[in-house]
Amino acid sequence: QTGHNRVYLFRSYIDIGGVETHPGNPMAKARLLRQLQRGETGQMTRFFFGGIHPDEGKELSSHRAIESLPAPTQVILSMSQNIGAPCQPLVKKGDHVNLGQKIGDGPGLCVPVHASVSGTVVSVGPHMTSGGAMAQCVTIDNDGLDTPDPSICPVEDIAALDSAALIDRIREAGIVGMGGAAFPTSAKISSALGKCDTLLVNAAECEPYITADDRLMREAPGRVMDGVGVLMRIFGLREAHIGIEANKKEAIEALRRAAPEGV
Repeated sequence: QTGHNRVYLFRSYIDIGGVETHPGNPMAKARLLRQLQRGETGQMTRFFFGGIHPDEGKELSSHRAIESLPAPTQVILSMSQNIGAPCQPLVKKGDHVNLGQKIGDGPGLCVPVHASVSGTVVSVGPHMTSGGAMAQCVTIDNDGLDTPDPSICPVEDIAALDSAALIDRIREAGIVGMGGAAFPTSAKISSALGKCDTLLVNAAECEPYITADDRLMREAPGRVMDGVGVLMRIFGLREAHIGIEANKKEAIEALRRAAPEGV
C-alpha cells in the first residue's frame, strides 16, 4: 500500500499428478515436461502456483517517447470497429469530410466512427480489414489540410455536466475499451451506475514488451488523472485506486505529481 493507491496480488496453482508446481520444484517441472511430450494436456487446464514469468522485454521501448505517425494519403475506415453492432455510413462517394467528422453511427451497442483526416470520400462499400474479414468501409483521400470539423467542441467545464451528459459525450467521441473486444465505454459505464463505490484503474500493463500505457502515464499524467476525475464524477465517487506494477517507477512518480492536492 502506497498512500491511497493499493495493488492486490493474486496467486493460484495447478495440481499435476499430485505434485504442486512451485517455482523451482524440479520434480514438478520434469512431470510437466513428460505430460507435454505425451500430449497429456487435459490435466493442465487449471490454474498454477506462481504464474509464468517470461522476460519482460520492456527495455526495448520504455525509453522511447510516443510518436505520431504521419497521416497516409488515403484511409480506409471500417464501420465495424467494436464488439457491438456495425455503424451505418453517414457519407457517400464524392462527399467532402472534415477531420473528426462523424461518418458512421447506428442504434444499439454501437459507437460512432469519425474521419481521421479531411478530404474526399472515394468509396463506400465492402473492403478487407486488417483482421482478414470483410466489412463495410469508408475510403477517404486525404487532402493534407486536417481541417477540423465544426462539431468538435471541447467541454469548458466538466463540473457543469451531469452523468448522463458525460456518458453521451463519451459515446459521441467513439471511445471504446483497449482490449481486443473494443467494448463501447459508454455502455460499460452505464451498466455500472449505482453499483460501485470505488473506482479501480488498471494501469498494470503486465504483458511482455508493450509499454504504451507506461509511456502515456509518464508523458501525459495530467490527462490520465483528468479521465479518472471524469469517471469519479459520473459515478459520484470519492475514492479511486490506481494499480501499477512496481517496475514502472517513473509512471508512479508522474501520477503522484499530477494527482490533485490531498490525494
